[in-house]
Amino acid sequence: MRIALVGPAYPYKGGGARHTTELAHRLTAAGHDVVIESWHAQYPAALYPGRQTIDVPEGALFPGTRHRLAWYRPDGWWRVGRALSREVDLVVVTVLSPVQVPPYLTLLAGASRDAETVALCHNVLPHERGRIDTLLMRSLLARVDAVLTHSPEQQELARELRPGAIASVRLAELPPHLPDTPPPSAVEPRGVRHRLLFFGIVRPYKGVDVLLRALAAGPPQVSLTVAGEFWGGSEELRALAAELGVGERVRWHEGYVPAAQLAALFADADAAVLPYRSATATQNVWLAQEHGLPVIATRAGTIPGHVTEGADGLLCEPGDPADLARAITDFYRSGEPERLRAGVRPVDPGPYWKRYLTALLPN
Repeated sequence: MRIALVGPAYPYKGGGARHTTELAHRLTAAGHDVVIESWHAQYPAALYPGRQTIDVPEGALFPGTRHRLAWYRPDGWWRVGRALSREVDLVVVTVLSPVQVPPYLTLLAGASRDAETVALCHNVLPHERGRIDTLLMRSLLARVDAVLTHSPEQQELARELRPGAIASVRLAELPPHLPDTPPPSAVEPRGVRHRLLFFGIVRPYKGVDVLLRALAAGPPQVSLTVAGEFWGGSEELRALAAELGVGERVRWHEGYVPAAQLAALFADADAAVLPYRSATATQNVWLAQEHGLPVIATRAGTIPGHVTEGADGLLCEPGDPADLARAITDFYRSGEPERLRAGVRPVDPGPYWKRYLTALLPN
């Protein structure tokens, strides 16, 4: 089958670009003829605080990648759609934000109905959403032939936005697409450090404020590293840490963390903490496990399916600082960090990708 994946790829950074690229590689390995239609300019700077691109690839680049789309060139959206209508049998638009809906609707209008279309939704709606987001996503989901979602909750949400066509809303768990990093053995372990790690973009739904409150209520010798880009700045969280009396116990590592720095970052922690209030899917459990770290996480989205409680991590309730403090206290009981670390195993991506391609492609 001839397939076009419309979405971010290098030099764009983060999980969305890695997923698009890995999906292209997997489809090609399965015998399909694949092209990535990526962006020359994806978002206006005002809509994405921070740097959008990276200088060094974090995985194998896909040779069939074109960068013909720009947010400020609607005529280009149409022209790419017209070209794809003559080139491919299937167009997959990768939805990371409702901001992408106008370009995608224009591209799909250009493609007419000659190719089958799928909306691959990393999030059907944003975690912090506005009314216009629902209207935009309802328009896009009504236009495509099928929708692929990554959790049962997201599948149900897409079905609510696409009444009368619920059978075409498919479900497949987001498969592993981790960055290429140095092997964990490249960094010598140093025993229990009494340091936890939060890693990733810092946004309200990620619950870093909950983690700070739990840190204040938990064992006083435990410290925390918060590493990643801050959506809207770190001032409020820094002020909260000072108010809670844990300001000296928090190390702030602001900005995007390149893949080459991940091994050292994870090696400096006893466990990764995912204090999410809500979630669809995340790579961070698998990323921690790839680096030999157990995980302390909330029962949000698909996270509980990746953590075997008491074997390679601990779980707690979302939005509950007291329960997270309880999990941190339990983690630091004598011998527990070592025992849980010994139970960590890297994920096998093969079965996940096999199920994913089956759900994505037409029957």
